[in-house]
Amino acid sequence: MKRDLRIIFMGTPQFAVPSLESLIDNGFNVVGVITAPDKPAGRGREIKFSEVKQFAVKAKLPLLQPVNLKDNKFIKEFAALKPNLGIVVAFRMLPEEIWSFPEFGTFNLHASLLPQYRGAAPINHAIINGEKVTGLTTFFIKHEIDTGKIIFRNPIKIGEQETYGELHDRMMLTGAELVLKTAFAIQDNSYDLISQSDLITTGEIIKSAPKISKADCRINWNSKSVTIYNLIRGLNPVPAAFTVLSGPNNEEIQLKIFKASYKMLTHDHKPGEIFITSEKQIATFTSDGTLTIEELQMAGKKRLQVKDFLNGFPITPKWKMH
Repeated sequence: MKRDLRIIFMGTPQFAVPSLESLIDNGFNVVGVITAPDKPAGRGREIKFSEVKQFAVKAKLPLLQPVNLKDNKFIKEFAALKPNLGIVVAFRMLPEEIWSFPEFGTFNLHASLLPQYRGAAPINHAIINGEKVTGLTTFFIKHEIDTGKIIFRNPIKIGEQETYGELHDRMMLTGAELVLKTAFAIQDNSYDLISQSDLITTGEIIKSAPKISKADCRINWNSKSVTIYNLIRGLNPVPAAFTVLSGPNNEEIQLKIFKASYKMLTHDHKPGEIFITSEKQIATFTSDGTLTIEELQMAGKKRLQVKDFLNGFPITPKWKMH
């Protein structure tokens, strides 16, 4: 006998929208949506709705936007919706009063193959670390973050040149399919749970995926070429890898780098030294080769192909990256 589900959906960014939309399109009863409060954005500081709110308003779904998830008023409003299943996709850490309330639990969609890459930025870190495979996991929330029992996992190959933005968009759509599959399984009460500890092999190192800081985005030209290349891919388009270009007269320009290629070769140059290639690209020496920059952005300017950048800002090998 199918369970009569009353779903409360929690999410904020675009990554969560296809999951919510798929639940609605497939006839699930979403009794409420919880998303982030409205906030001013951009130079005009206009109030911006989250992408999930924009969808919820169009779909005429009940909406809650608590500032504090432990606020008594919010908890009463939450309980009044009488949800018996919680679904979380790209939202904040929940207090126990919320995730433990629904009778059939609260499950989360996480963008990695748990137990690997627990944390806030699993897609970025998988690419930065040069992984060939990542995936998606649905699991029931418990006290320790990203450690609950697994419902389903779905492996996903990472393309050799794939960027964070490209992989994010693929996983957003595949994630919606996995959320739907999980909701149907819970509705039918037809699933087996797997403890994450059972998936850890002897000697396996569990990698984490903490929030990306600005310091994480700065390129270290003493690193290997492939390490820098993966960093650029893993931070494209946001928050973006960056470096500082310094000139012979102590000029300094911060550059975000979005696209590059690399070669491994032996050289006698110091990492960070540059030269201009015959194709009008900027090449920078690394510890074990060169990295050729193809697309960049100066602070406060628009994103450019390097050829166009050099037309307006000619530089010489006297300049250096650091």
